[in-house]
Amino acid sequence: LTVVFSIACTPARLPTMENTTVNASASTTSSSSQEISPETANFTPQGIIAKKRSNISPHTSQEIAWFIHQFMQGNVKDYQMSAWLMAICLNGMDEEETAALTEAMVQSGDVMDWPKHEIGGEELPHKVDKHSTGGVGDKVSLILAPLVASFGLLVPMMAGRGLGHTGGTIDKLESIPGFRTQYSADEFANLL
Repeated sequence: LTVVFSIACTPARLPTMENTTVNASASTTSSSSQEISPETANFTPQGIIAKKRSNISPHTSQEIAWFIHQFMQGNVKDYQMSAWLMAICLNGMDEEETAALTEAMVQSGDVMDWPKHEIGGEELPHKVDKHSTGGVGDKVSLILAPLVASFGLLVPMMAGRGLGHTGGTIDKLESIPGFRTQYSADEFANLL
């Protein structure tokens, strides 16, 4: 979904991305199914697409959550998602819709959450990330992440592969003989 959304929307409209938690012990659970409730019983992909296309009123958080969940389950087709994303690009989203879409995207998969850590006795509540949509050189990501980590900040950087003709950061790193890019959730947490 992230790739589809980032291709279809301009960066100004692109939000950042189950309350499934992967902690330091890295236990994971899979996405739970969304129950059909009275609020969502009458939702259809066509209705949600038409609502955004006509832009008469904003989507509710329930509509967005339902649409994303149904897409992840394979019940909303790729062409329907494309039509909805085009309607979003043409008509935009308000702040509530953007927040709801971000939350729905988070809920669509597993969330990794690592414990807080300290530097010099001070607890650091944040992890940092520098994400990129790709490009020919990957000139910033490959340099900035280790530089920031050298200051003691956690940089649980996740990167993409197969992002068009230039390849993703992972494609480039995998071209280095012996460079390992695949880690289990436990290994990833331990590396941090």
